[in-house]
Amino acid sequence: MSEIVMLSASQLVAGFWQRSLSPVEVMCAVLDRVTKLDPVVNAFCGLDEEGAMSAAGEAERRWRRAEPCGPLDGVPVSVKDLVAVAGLPTRQGSWTASPDSENADAPAVARLRRAGAIPFGKTTTSEFGNKIVTDCPLTGVTRNPWDTRLSPGGSSGGSAVAVALGMGPLSLATDGGGSIRIPACWSGVVGFKPTFALVPAGSAASWTALSTLGPITRTVRDAALMLDAMTCGNNDGPPRVGSPSGYSAALDDGVAGLRIAWCPAPDSVSVAPDIAECVQRAADTFEAIGATVIQADIAPIADYYGNGRIHSVQWSVFFAQRVRHMEVADRTLLDPDLTALSDAGTRIDTATFVDALLARHALGASMETFFERYDLLLTPTFHCGPPPVPGLPGHLRNAPLLTAWCNQAGLPAISVPCGLARDLPTGLQIVGRRGSDALVLRAARAYELARGDFPAPGPELQLPGDTEIAP
Repeated sequence: MSEIVMLSASQLVAGFWQRSLSPVEVMCAVLDRVTKLDPVVNAFCGLDEEGAMSAAGEAERRWRRAEPCGPLDGVPVSVKDLVAVAGLPTRQGSWTASPDSENADAPAVARLRRAGAIPFGKTTTSEFGNKIVTDCPLTGVTRNPWDTRLSPGGSSGGSAVAVALGMGPLSLATDGGGSIRIPACWSGVVGFKPTFALVPAGSAASWTALSTLGPITRTVRDAALMLDAMTCGNNDGPPRVGSPSGYSAALDDGVAGLRIAWCPAPDSVSVAPDIAECVQRAADTFEAIGATVIQADIAPIADYYGNGRIHSVQWSVFFAQRVRHMEVADRTLLDPDLTALSDAGTRIDTATFVDALLARHALGASMETFFERYDLLLTPTFHCGPPPVPGLPGHLRNAPLLTAWCNQAGLPAISVPCGLARDLPTGLQIVGRRGSDALVLRAARAYELARGDFPAPGPELQLPGDTEIAP
């Protein structure tokens, strides 16, 4: 059973073709895994077991006829609870959100479903995705699969934990400042933030004008398969079955001849030595597989730093605006961290907010110029390891400096596991110019092949002491 749940989506599909696996068998294994492990890590806040098993049965009948409906037919996918899935509520980690089930899928979910993927559950998030750990009053604390005393990161922590532990090979998440890449980094999986708005978000999921939807997976190929499905136009039908297309087409073309900038630690960021060592080895790997790697001081990013103020200003103002529209009684139900963020936003004047927007535009223009000289940029994904649960330490309350600037510039960026620092995963971040999503994925795949298989966390999980998950 454990072997099945740790297979990638592409391996599952190959098994369906060969009839060595069935979608019903796979979905049963995934749901059993959730039953066994989720009480410890709290990755899920909702399941549709009946709907998932029914959809798996339909997929199995199609595979028996050798007529899959799409390239992900029968593959389980979880969805972060900021994104609508028909038949399940979208609680957004908040007591203030409606408990009623959704009548329709969000656009990206609809496209995954059209490609054959089976949305089977909602994953935990911080309230409205407000912070880089995953805890909130509604669903409690989500724990790191490598060490349950620690956070997996956030706000897509549930998605990262689910994928890392074999509770489904694919998860759809969101990233407004690092919320895909940070939990991917700390949980030992792949997390890809596409170019802004490449994946359709729908009005409800893009209210910060910084967040975009993207995949969390165990392999780069699976991330590309998800992106193929989610960027397929409404009138195009699902992507073709059995032959690479879109972002999967050139995935194995390698990095020979690319000019890659390497920034070990931008100004004002102190990277932990053990993490720096892991990421340095990853940068060296790119040179070994044919790229030209040039250590560079990156002026546009350096200009962004002031403890990430241009991001913090916008983030807090957007949350203040959201809270402003709530009923007074609802505001008393909010996570204190979200309330503090909103209060900070109410103190920002119009001139400061506009200055932040102008700085955002300038950063984007500077990075366009930067990528005229380089094809890609490498950095650490995060400068330190995960904090203990629950809560968010004061030194991590500012904008995450190595990831949030990519949201400001709208750039594609991926975190790929690159080693263990103090027995915990850490990540390499690969960033490209706007629209170069295929190149970013190609480079990540080349590194993944050169690195070899990355270990998974052990399935024998225990809560530390007598701590509890639920609030």
